[in-house]
Amino acid sequence: MGAPPWGCPCSRIDLGAFGNPTIRGGYNVTTFHSTRSTTDSLTSKQAIRQGIAADGGLFVTDALGETRVDVAALVGKSYQDIAVTVLDALLPDFSEAELRECVEAAYGPQWGDEAITPLKPLGEDWVLELFHGPTSAFKDVALQILPRFMARTAPADGGADEKIMIVTATSGDTGKAALAGFADAPGTGITVFYPQGKVSQVQELQMTTQTGSNVTVCAVEGNFDDAQSAVKRIFGDRDLAARLAGDAHVRLSSANSINVGRLVPQVVYYFSAYVQLVERGAITLGDEVEFCVPTGNFGDILAGYYAKLLGLPVKHLIVASDRNNVLFEFLTTGTYNRQRPFFQTISPSMDILISSNLERMLYYMSDKDSRLISMLMNDLNQWGAYEIPDEMLARIRHIFGCGWADEDQVRESIRDCWERNRYVIDPHTACGYFVLRQMPRDPSVPRVLLSTASPYKFPRVVNESLGFEATGTDFACMDVLARETGTTAPAALRGLENAAVRFDDVVAIDGMAGVVERAAHAL
Repeated sequence: MGAPPWGCPCSRIDLGAFGNPTIRGGYNVTTFHSTRSTTDSLTSKQAIRQGIAADGGLFVTDALGETRVDVAALVGKSYQDIAVTVLDALLPDFSEAELRECVEAAYGPQWGDEAITPLKPLGEDWVLELFHGPTSAFKDVALQILPRFMARTAPADGGADEKIMIVTATSGDTGKAALAGFADAPGTGITVFYPQGKVSQVQELQMTTQTGSNVTVCAVEGNFDDAQSAVKRIFGDRDLAARLAGDAHVRLSSANSINVGRLVPQVVYYFSAYVQLVERGAITLGDEVEFCVPTGNFGDILAGYYAKLLGLPVKHLIVASDRNNVLFEFLTTGTYNRQRPFFQTISPSMDILISSNLERMLYYMSDKDSRLISMLMNDLNQWGAYEIPDEMLARIRHIFGCGWADEDQVRESIRDCWERNRYVIDPHTACGYFVLRQMPRDPSVPRVLLSTASPYKFPRVVNESLGFEATGTDFACMDVLARETGTTAPAALRGLENAAVRFDDVVAIDGMAGVVERAAHAL
């Protein structure tokens, strides 16, 4: 199969580059600005409402790394209590009462496990299950709380009648999780675009059957990168923004992980995983842990980097890619090149060549050099590639490891995990499982694999990998998987078979702005 299993040699991490972290004390309002300039000075509420900076950059705060979370104080706490503490450090202009209200609403009975993100043994390693939310994917962790954050923001000009239109491109899971979070939210609409024919049958039905008077779903001719690039252009279209503000009193915002309000809730489950390891006696407070993360857009693993900067003892963060291994290439060579073949794989949510959240990591790893980031992103836009300085790559490689799995290795990993552990994983998690199995092991450092989706979202691929019957519909495959493994399909997924399809429109890339404008006027 030939996929190099392990890149980016790792060594002990030197935190000196991140300044002198201090214990959080007192109330302060952290300001956010673009990764590409420092002209903005927004609160987190303003950054969440705006979604993306006017210059196309992503919102960051220079306070990250100066505030620490007391990990010891989290031991014995519920997920909800951990969330309030971690989010308080990242979003200081939200009051504790506001955060508590958001957390309690986001992480309640709609979750299938009271631990929200339970940690379970997986052979000599551990697996963090992130798929117990209402749409059976890790995106629920953030997208159940983002609408609550958004509801507590205010229009920049004080206009009480301003409404928000969430515009999102999805490679599979973000779309449904965002729809589930924002459906019928007051003062808000949501428009989701997905690449036609490039998501699983279950993923597509989750979106096209979505209920709610304020939702729009549309397939796009092209791949995810095409759709996401178009969404970014829509955000940068000042004429469209002026028309929407003047005619419909609508402001555009995002539910992709380019929105800082979507990113920071994911930091919480790294702290939760660590606390669960402590509570089980697997580690002692202060011991380092490694996390292996299947990722395409880099948001899921970036949250682990944020956790490290907040003081969590993270030794390494391992990027696991599928055949679209642009991140593996970057982390091993220092060159990011999107001018390469795009592969449609059995792990569709990772079929991405433009990893947007990498920009935030580069900002911090460049000692917060917004001018350099602007130059790199301009190169990516104009030439389809950029190259970072060797010193910067060396710093990144101290923390981030990487590996990738081809299609055969993904299938073999699903089967191997079942045969070894009697544990069923989906094809995205299988990418991480393969990388984890191939990388060198330090027996003194526990390893946690992030499981990003329920295997029932991809029952045909899972059944084929396990040698089970895989004919008929995806729903027939769900039933076979349940019978053969003794597990249970999430009711929300199994019930899609009889759900009515509401959305069947398909547009070209250049038709996306028109879809957004029509949806905004319908709010």
